Amino acid sequence: MVVIPARAGSSRLPRKPLRLIAGRSLLHRTIAMARAAIGTRSGVALVVATDDDEIAAHAQAAGCDAVMTDSAIATGSGRALAAARAQATQPDFVINLQGDSPFQPEGVLGAVIEALDAGAQVATPVIGLDWAALDALRDHKQRSPFSGTTCARGADGRALWFSKTIIPAIRDEGRLRAAGSISPVWRHVGLYGYAYDALARFEASPPTALENLEGLEQLRLLELGIDIMTVPVDPPVFDSSGIDTEADIQRVEALIAAHGDPTPALS
Repeated sequence: MVVIPARAGSSRLPRKPLRLIAGRSLLHRTIAMARAAIGTRSGVALVVATDDDEIAAHAQAAGCDAVMTDSAIATGSGRALAAARAQATQPDFVINLQGDSPFQPEGVLGAVIEALDAGAQVATPVIGLDWAALDALRDHKQRSPFSGTTCARGADGRALWFSKTIIPAIRDEGRLRAAGSISPVWRHVGLYGYAYDALARFEASPPTALENLEGLEQLRLLELGIDIMTVPVDPPVFDSSGIDTEADIQRVEALIAAHGDPTPALS
């Protein structure tokens, strides 16, 4: 089951799912991207989980099912679990497709499904940044320091940590730049897939101090000892960072103007 959490209350960008980007709402863009990514794959349901009647109606206007969830739910993953529990049949896997990341790289949804099928309890995509992309991320964080998340990962693909700062710190960067075009920094893509039991355990546990400091719910999983498998995906031509601020909307609209609109039509 693919769930798009879409709550109304965002302190940095109020009523974010309804905000327009180049004339199309953030929510409709995310629904269109999800449908294109699911394609003809069988046995996959798509639903919007919200706490707002207007957002639910907006989803239904795009032909997407919507589930009303408690406004007290604080996380996207919690809203995804609530939507899964509202179904007549419990899904084996729940994918939390964050509603503020409508420009996902091609194939990430399928890559997450494949990782879950291979035995991962939790799976999430990451993009290896070349030096130019790292420079662009550093520049962006000067204006929006809490927009964009990086990941430190082990050689086996397990996530070691996530942060809103750029990790790892890089000693002797000049030497590394001269040695190759790819930096050691991985950017996290805002999509999570869970085995149902892993998601239920996550939601049964209280938020941790480190989770609250970073504002990143996946840190609770790591502190619970639940492995997160990171799935490398190809970098897109179109920037895929989340939409968290007015500056993010302006950045994305500039990219659309320069490169064209990557969001498919709603089918």
